[in-house]
Amino acid sequence: MNKKVVTERVVALRLLLEKYRHEYHTLDKPTVTDQVYDSLISELVKIETDFPELDHPMSPTHRIGGTTQEGFTKVVHTVRQWSYDNVFSYEELGSWEARNIKILEKVSITQKPKYVAELKIDGLKVVLKYELGVLVQAATRGDGAIGEDITENIKTVRSIPTFLTKPLSMTVIGEAWIAKVDLVKINKDRIKEGLDVYANTRNLAAGTLRQLDSSIVAKRNIQIFAYDIEEYEDTLTQAEELVLLEELGFNVNAERLSCDNLKDIQDFYAKWTQKRDRQEYGIDGVVIKVNQKDLCEALGFTAKSPRYGIAYKFPAEEVTTRVIGITMQVGRTGAVTPVAELEPVLVYGSMIARATLHNKDEISRLGIRVGDSVVLRKAGDVIPEIVSVIKPLRPKDSIAFKMPTHCPSCDTKLVNSPNSKDLSVALYCTSDTCISKINKKFIYFVSKKAFNIDGFGER
Repeated sequence: MNKKVVTERVVALRLLLEKYRHEYHTLDKPTVTDQVYDSLISELVKIETDFPELDHPMSPTHRIGGTTQEGFTKVVHTVRQWSYDNVFSYEELGSWEARNIKILEKVSITQKPKYVAELKIDGLKVVLKYELGVLVQAATRGDGAIGEDITENIKTVRSIPTFLTKPLSMTVIGEAWIAKVDLVKINKDRIKEGLDVYANTRNLAAGTLRQLDSSIVAKRNIQIFAYDIEEYEDTLTQAEELVLLEELGFNVNAERLSCDNLKDIQDFYAKWTQKRDRQEYGIDGVVIKVNQKDLCEALGFTAKSPRYGIAYKFPAEEVTTRVIGITMQVGRTGAVTPVAELEPVLVYGSMIARATLHNKDEISRLGIRVGDSVVLRKAGDVIPEIVSVIKPLRPKDSIAFKMPTHCPSCDTKLVNSPNSKDLSVALYCTSDTCISKINKKFIYFVSKKAFNIDGFGER
C-alpha cells in the first residue's frame, strides 16, 4: 500500500472510530459490536506502528472512554483512569510478558511477575471515593481525566455500600452491570412504550447510571463488582486488595485466579471461553494484572494504558477485514458460486481468508465491491459469512463485481438451472466434462459423508 492510500485509510478509520466511540460512550447507543470496534482499532494501531509519522496524540488509539454528557457535574479524577490494552491470542499474551520482563531487567529487577486473572465484566466503570468509610462521591470514567458526577444515582444502588465496615479513606474502582434477564424485561417494557431498546447489558447499565432522574435508577437492579483500590495508605498486592474489598462490604467476583505462569492463565481463559454465555452478566475476556505493586510501579504506563495489566479478549465472533478479490468456485453439482477473497483474519479461533457470497442477489444486497472493508463472522460458529460492508471506509478505487456469463473452468455458458424444469438465482455449468466438477465429485466420493475411504482425502 503506498503512502497516499495509507494516509487516506488512517483518516477514514479515525473519523469512523470517533463516530462509533461517541455512540458507545456518550450516547449509550452503539451501532456496531465491541468486536467490530476492536478490530478497526487493531488495524489503526498496526498502521500507526508501521508508519509512526502518521501517529497523532489525538488518535482514537490514544483516547479513553467518552465525553461527559450535559446535565452532569464534571469530576476531575485525582488518579487518572486508564483502560487496558487488548491481546487476542496466547502468543500475544506471551509477548506482553516478555516486554514487561525486559523493562524490569533494565531497572535491575529480576523478580518474576506473579499474576491475578479476573473476568472482564462488560459493564460501566465507576469510581467511588470514600472518606473515613463514608461514600462522598461517585463518578464515571469519562475520558480518563474527567468524568461525570453520578453520586445521587449510586446512592440508590443497593449493591454498593455507602458505609464501609471499616473507617478507611480510599477510592474504589468497580464495574456496574445489569443481569441479562433484567435487560429482556426492561426492553419489553420499552417496546410497549414505543422507546428504543438497549443493545446489551453494558448499554443498559451505562444508560441507567446516566439518568438525570435517580428514581429510575432505583427501580433497576444495578449490580457492581469491585476490583481495584486507589489512594490508600497501605500497599497491598492485587490479590490482597480483592480480599480487603470483600471485607469492606463490596461484591467481588469470586471467579479469579492467582498464579505465577501464563499456562495456568490460558487454562482459566479456555474454561471461561466455554462458560461465558452461561453467566447472568456479560463477559468479554479475562483481565490479567501483575500481582506485586512494586513491579506495577516499575512497569508504569504507556500513553494510554498501564503496562502491568492486559485484557485477553475472547475469540471474536465478528471482525473486520478487506475484500481483495471476488472469484468464482465451481461445485460438484455445477453450481458456480462467487467467493470473496479476504485479507486473512482470525475469527473465533480460525484464520479465515475466503467467504462465500452465495449468488448475485446476495452481492446486490450487500452492495459489496472489491476493496471494501467488511464485517465478517462465523455462522453457527462454523461457516464464515460477510455480514455487512463498512461503506465509510470504501476506497476510491473500489471495483464493482459483475457475474460471469461462462464457466471459469471450462468456458461453458452458464444457466440458471442444472436442468430445464425450474429456474434458480444461482448459476450452473452444465458440461459433463468440466474438470472442476469432476474433481469436486471425486473429492465428495472419497469423503466421510460418502464412501469414507481410509487414507483418501481432498489432497
